[in-house]
Amino acid sequence: MAAIESQERLLQLARSREPADRERLLLALAELCQIGGEAAGQPSVQALLSSIFLSLVVEAERDMRRRLAEKLSKAEWAPSALINVLALDEIEVARPIIAASPVLKDEDLIRLLLEATIEHQIEVARRPKLGAQVVAAILRQAEPAVLTALAGNATAELSDADMRALVAEARRVAALRAPLAQHPRLTSELALQLYVWLGQAMRQSLTERFRLDTEALDRALAETVREAHGGVRAQDDGLVVVAREGERQEMERRLVDKLLGAGQLRAGYLVRALREGRLSLFAAALSKLGGLSPEQVRLALDAATPDPLQQACAAIGIDRSAFPSILLMVRGLNGGRPGGDAGSNRPRSGILAQMKDVTVGGA
Repeated sequence: MAAIESQERLLQLARSREPADRERLLLALAELCQIGGEAAGQPSVQALLSSIFLSLVVEAERDMRRRLAEKLSKAEWAPSALINVLALDEIEVARPIIAASPVLKDEDLIRLLLEATIEHQIEVARRPKLGAQVVAAILRQAEPAVLTALAGNATAELSDADMRALVAEARRVAALRAPLAQHPRLTSELALQLYVWLGQAMRQSLTERFRLDTEALDRALAETVREAHGGVRAQDDGLVVVAREGERQEMERRLVDKLLGAGQLRAGYLVRALREGRLSLFAAALSKLGGLSPEQVRLALDAATPDPLQQACAAIGIDRSAFPSILLMVRGLNGGRPGGDAGSNRPRSGILAQMKDVTVGGA
């Protein structure tokens, strides 16, 4: 009887268009698949699950996506397309997926290092039991904050050569020194190199741990002083870990491409992006759905009147009655632009054409 009631409840949620019911359906399906075990991993089932979950996720609020990510973070049955979309989401959503999802393979993690923000890259470097290929990719990029996260990951698959590379980087990246000094794979040879860049407390710790040769240390310190007089200096201790605007926009563009490729990029996604304060994500989705260049979308967002933006929204199926709330959110995120009042006397069919003409003329 309980199973029948559960099925009826799922059907009710599936028929409902209320956001709260859609979100409850999302979590209920995740729980159902968890119970299903191996059956959920069958290829035919995976394709169906991927389509269902992505169609629900694109319109889910941030908190619901975060809760779903936590639920799916250790699920072996989770569809790969869904996991990769969540891994490119905002860092609060992506963090549990990047940290633990068994669905993410080395190639997925390397792709995140290339496509995602610095925050996402740091989470990749912190992932337990990180593989050698991913470690090599991190070392090639040599991003200080990501290197520091890697140095603090005692379970990462670091070779002797990898440890030497990290110790060499510690000369210029001061934040690397403390985690490297405590790393279980640090050798006495590398400790000797690291010693000269450490504070007194960490030096004492290394001396006790490795029984370092005092005379060798004195020679190393003397060499360091000579190099300092020659102008060699390390970076500051402080590492500002903030996603750069350019890399965030590139990550959002790739996320939009993934959703479009899965057939799940819809007008409702734009509204969700605005509600979360992500104007650049809104612009990327509008560009892709409307067949407009990023420059054309930017012209619409900064126009003297809302008409170009309204026509662009109408072209992708956003109802006219919903536009005032969209306009209000856009203006709140875009310094009050676009200006003016909606519904100018210009022919509506010519607004986007004029905008495209401006783009071509300015190219």
